[in-house]
Amino acid sequence: MTQSNQSQILGVLGGGQLGRMLIQSAINYNQDVYILDPDENAPCKDIAQKFTQGSLKDFDTVMAFGKECDVITVEIENVNTDALQALADMGKKVFPQPHILKLIQDKREQKQFYKENGIPTAEFMLTENKEEVLAKKDFLPAVNKLGKEGYDGRGVQILKSEEDLENAFDAPGLLEKLVDFDREIAVTVARNERGELVAYPSVECAFHPTANLVEFLFAPAQISPEIEEMAQQIAKAVILKLDMIGILAVELFVTKEGKVLVNEIAPRPHNSGHHTIEANFTSQFEQHLRSVMNWPLGDPGLRTPAAMVNLLGEEGHTGPVLVEGKDEALAEKGVYIHMYGKKLTKPFRKMGHVTVLDENVETLKKRAQRIKDLIKIKSTT
Repeated sequence: MTQSNQSQILGVLGGGQLGRMLIQSAINYNQDVYILDPDENAPCKDIAQKFTQGSLKDFDTVMAFGKECDVITVEIENVNTDALQALADMGKKVFPQPHILKLIQDKREQKQFYKENGIPTAEFMLTENKEEVLAKKDFLPAVNKLGKEGYDGRGVQILKSEEDLENAFDAPGLLEKLVDFDREIAVTVARNERGELVAYPSVECAFHPTANLVEFLFAPAQISPEIEEMAQQIAKAVILKLDMIGILAVELFVTKEGKVLVNEIAPRPHNSGHHTIEANFTSQFEQHLRSVMNWPLGDPGLRTPAAMVNLLGEEGHTGPVLVEGKDEALAEKGVYIHMYGKKLTKPFRKMGHVTVLDENVETLKKRAQRIKDLIKIKSTT
């Protein structure tokens, strides 16, 4: 009979809502979690076994934090990978591996990786500055992405015509052919050191028209079995080609011609997997824990159709949080509210999410829209 070492400390770089929900899963297993985050009021502060305020990018800070831990993981990619590599060289378990984080930090390297490994993705070209983008007007319509520092829709400009070129980035980036897609989906995969690999059913994402953030998510995605199989195989190929340990969200385009293309990947729990807390046999957060701690992976299967609604700060509201409509939403069957513990709201800030469960997919979509219209995140000032 195998034995589990409960004395191992899991360290997480980042103390936002993803870390918060990871800790909520870890509590069930008496797994201690230490958190490093620059925000003294980070959502994880009051529930971590140990909370350290400090920069995720500073070599010495990350080193000092990591030396206290046995296993180290992340809930955000923008971290000091040199420090993580030094910790790995000392014998610490660091997942995802530092060189993978470094690759994913740069969208240019990420796209080159797809090309070199036969992973289907949109046609693209690398650019060094705005001048180079301006010279590629024949490549339009396209998406101009910053190589580094882009996150949650930032660092992305859609260039449909020559008039849009003035919005191009004057920094190293890439031009990606604008995909005429039928829908956007995501597949989450997880892998541990034992070589176990599991994939969650595809989900369908609907984005906010201006904030470029996921507004709704529906599970399962309304796609054919053939498209589902393609998406599953592509997501598995990505994590295997990376030889990555941990959880990986793979965002995909389904084109109108029936092709499946990788858009971007995230080596951590992701917004596209929040519904799994209630809707799947194993949540993405528990799966991340299982994968980096080298525990047996859990069943990723879907228990019931689900929708996820992101709760974003309302436009025109900045300050202490006021939640409208929560009581009315809680009165509904199959509605689960998750607030992220953030003290201040601002326009389009991710403040929480709601999962809605319903066996009827069409009813589910209507209920999700109703919940979105009902719950509003405003400020008290």
